[in-house]
Amino acid sequence: MTDPEVSLLLHCAAWRGLRQSQVRVELSERYNRQTDAALQHHIEEVWTARVSKEPWLFDGAKFRLHSFHVTLPTAQLSSCTPSFQNLDSRHSPASAPLLTLRVGLTSYKDYLGTNWSSHAAELHKRGEAEFGSSQALLAQPLGVGAVVCTGDGQVVFIRRSQEVAEAGGKLDLPGGHPEPKVACERLGEAKIDVKLLEKNSEAVVAELFSSICAEIRDEVNIPLCSLGEPLLMGMILNHTSAGRPSAEFYISCSLSSDKIRELYWKGGAEANESTDIVFLSRAETLRLDGSSPLWQEMCPSAKGAVLLFQTVKPEQL
Repeated sequence: MTDPEVSLLLHCAAWRGLRQSQVRVELSERYNRQTDAALQHHIEEVWTARVSKEPWLFDGAKFRLHSFHVTLPTAQLSSCTPSFQNLDSRHSPASAPLLTLRVGLTSYKDYLGTNWSSHAAELHKRGEAEFGSSQALLAQPLGVGAVVCTGDGQVVFIRRSQEVAEAGGKLDLPGGHPEPKVACERLGEAKIDVKLLEKNSEAVVAELFSSICAEIRDEVNIPLCSLGEPLLMGMILNHTSAGRPSAEFYISCSLSSDKIRELYWKGGAEANESTDIVFLSRAETLRLDGSSPLWQEMCPSAKGAVLLFQTVKPEQL
């Protein structure tokens, strides 16, 4: 099934999902966004206009996905832009990482001025012409999302608040972004230190996998101790925001849907971001497609995660 709003960048069906030990990160300033004076001026203009209407906005740092590198020939890649087409057919030991993510740093301000800008299509063309990559001038912040399966076989969806910046009122899955600041804090540094992260890339991987659990806790109010090990199903591109990437996980939960509903209505740290919780059985989720009325209610990232769930089938480990 295809959907114009989303596409699969990478799926891990050959492994039924990847564990944290099977993923590594190569972080470098080489993987930051390309720019010039005119583009920076545009980003500042967009940011100033947005903050004047929403003064609570915060320009937080994010990880930028530049490309990835797969070390097994059985990896399945969808068609994607040149910067992402990097498949290595060499076999590696079972204990070695199977997926390497090449990341730089970006920010929410850069995202609003590039991916979310009215000039995004033009930036795509410029990136391709000037740098050989349609994503070269875009912020491309890496998001995270998760298919959470309850102890009684239900998948957790939430209804996004009309007050959020994107896809208000749409059905979504729990998700957010891994935070460079949190990765640095775990290394004992209060401020973001690129050199420190370059030398301790395992902290970035840890933040990628732990951030989705934190988002589930904060958005749905599920205790971390009730969540299983995150399995990376793959990555998607959201074409409503110029191909913004997101890493999508599968996570089992020991709690029943009734208990999760009870916890949700008690309210978590980010309860304001959604207005309702919805459960769909595993079987119904696996059957979802473009003809389903519910599919039309889903935001792009949720569609992508469901497509990965249907493709990877992580529960069949």
